[in-house]
Amino acid sequence: MLGVCYYPEHWGTEKVEEDFRRMKELGIEYVRIGEFAWSRIESERGKFNWDWLDKTLELAEKMGLKIVLGTPTATPPKWLIDEHPEILPVDKDGRVKNFGSRRHYCFSSPVYREEVKRIVTIIVKRYGKHPAVAGWQTDNEYGCHDTVRCYCPRCKKAFQKWLERKYEGDIKKLNEAWGTVFWSQEYRSFDEIELPNLTPADPNPSHLLDYYRLASDQVVEFNKLQVEIIREYSPGRFITHNFMSGFTDFDHYKLSKDLDFATWDNYPLGHTLVFLRMKGETKNPFDRVGHPDIISFSHDLYRGVGRGRFWVMEQQAGPVNWAPYNLWPAKGAVRLWTWQAFAHGAEVVSYFRWRQAPFAQEQMHSGLLAPDSAPYPGYHEVKQVFEELKNIDINEPVESEVALVFDYETAWVFSIQPHGEGVNYIDLVFRFYSALRRLGLNVDIVPPGSSLDGYKMIVVPSLAIVKEEVLDTFKKYDGLLVLGPRSGSKTETFQIPPEMPPGLLKEIIPVEVRQVESLGDNVETLVWNGKEYPVSIWREDVDPTITEVIARFKDGFGAIFRKENVFYLAFWPNGDFLVDFFEALSKESGIETKRMPEGVRIQRRGEYVFSFNFTSEEVDLEIPTKVQIVLGDQKIPPYGLLIWKENER
Repeated sequence: MLGVCYYPEHWGTEKVEEDFRRMKELGIEYVRIGEFAWSRIESERGKFNWDWLDKTLELAEKMGLKIVLGTPTATPPKWLIDEHPEILPVDKDGRVKNFGSRRHYCFSSPVYREEVKRIVTIIVKRYGKHPAVAGWQTDNEYGCHDTVRCYCPRCKKAFQKWLERKYEGDIKKLNEAWGTVFWSQEYRSFDEIELPNLTPADPNPSHLLDYYRLASDQVVEFNKLQVEIIREYSPGRFITHNFMSGFTDFDHYKLSKDLDFATWDNYPLGHTLVFLRMKGETKNPFDRVGHPDIISFSHDLYRGVGRGRFWVMEQQAGPVNWAPYNLWPAKGAVRLWTWQAFAHGAEVVSYFRWRQAPFAQEQMHSGLLAPDSAPYPGYHEVKQVFEELKNIDINEPVESEVALVFDYETAWVFSIQPHGEGVNYIDLVFRFYSALRRLGLNVDIVPPGSSLDGYKMIVVPSLAIVKEEVLDTFKKYDGLLVLGPRSGSKTETFQIPPEMPPGLLKEIIPVEVRQVESLGDNVETLVWNGKEYPVSIWREDVDPTITEVIARFKDGFGAIFRKENVFYLAFWPNGDFLVDFFEALSKESGIETKRMPEGVRIQRRGEYVFSFNFTSEEVDLEIPTKVQIVLGDQKIPPYGLLIWKENER
């Protein structure tokens, strides 16, 4: 199904009926509203203006549209900030983030939490059982603009209490866990502990990791506070939140346990450009369509975060305003992105936004309509998708033979002590994921400790901290298990394991990491299966003990180790190696692979196979002979797609 993000408070109710009529003609079923409208709902404390929102919901019911109503907590109004300036967050440099944009609040603020309870309760009591309200979105993009980790006095107090609970009121346990004897950092009480910012040198990494955990937990608690109110006063309606691409500052798995499903905001052009620049790459062959694997990674991640269910709540429909530069999408890209989301399991694709605003911060961010209501190119592509959907019924879940383990805590460990330039967890994960996708494989993305039943291969790009329950799932798994570098390299308190890395993983892969190096501009040569591959960024000196060494570097150091069904990669692998390696492992596991041309990807959902061309050239794709083509042609045009049915595989 299709949806759109809409802001009736920007336009006045006189436009709503005509807008809703046009949405229906376009095939829109869901309309998200209200997530930034606090000041329009409550202009002063206790002074409410419901007329515009009442009218909007009344018209939605009349027109048969389903409303996703947002809680407006991402934008506390000026009158509230004037009453309680202590709500404002503080950055790591000690500067208060002022009113004048959005996300100007601290998750730990007791005052703000009470205000959130108040406004959410009022709104949900009024609209929770309205027939037009299908569901709720809590807040908007938690953590956007670097707002998860606040350094205000409220956070300090919350952190001290959190630590006291974790370490059972025993400051000696904390000192031992953090290794505070180093640099004379020992504490006498929890009240002495500061937030880990504004230190002359790097803060204690154990201190940082616990603070990151506290900050993540505060987001989870803040969200749960809203969810509980909505559950009470709006029974039978779904609750979701719109997450972001490549964002790891809080644990999305933990937060989503309180949601019915996950949604995320898909802006392929900006996300691709930012990711490539992070890697130091200047060439972007996907500048008008986005990298196919960067997009699909988030689809697969949020399908996992949502326990099999996800939407795209905000789908780019034209040029955005926030990337280093902002091209308009290639002709066909909006249609391509929509079908790609459905292929990966999305239930709804909702476009951002209905009409481009002619004022304020996002006036350079386009929508389906221009400010004068004339259609932009993306509008016509949405109309095309609506017509195409009438002939294709895709309700089956996505099934995968391969799972990739993704861990937010490992991302925090890498960011706290990377040990060198280029050592970035998301980059490492993406290398593994993209190689699997280049082989035409569906991939499930799962949290550590989840069930591995039914998968033929499990890929763990890295898992820095291995807990006993996670180790147990690995022990029980009898398919091929691939572990990447730095796995098991830290204890829960951010120390080197006493038994040396990979710590607990030695029980399934008896190797020992003796030393590590970040390579910078140096390149070493890996030799595997008769081929040579360049290796940069990272490698490890590993003692194999009783484990088979199946590949080495030219200088003699071991690189790939195997014990029965478990592999350990002691280096930062490049994409070409991973494609060859996973192709060999897939063959061993009985997994069918198909190497895809550059920029072309396939995805299976039920009996349908989707093929996407993210290149500017026509692609003549080799497909099975006995299939039924339901959309497109074997010769896939630039930025086009092909869908066929496979009755048997």
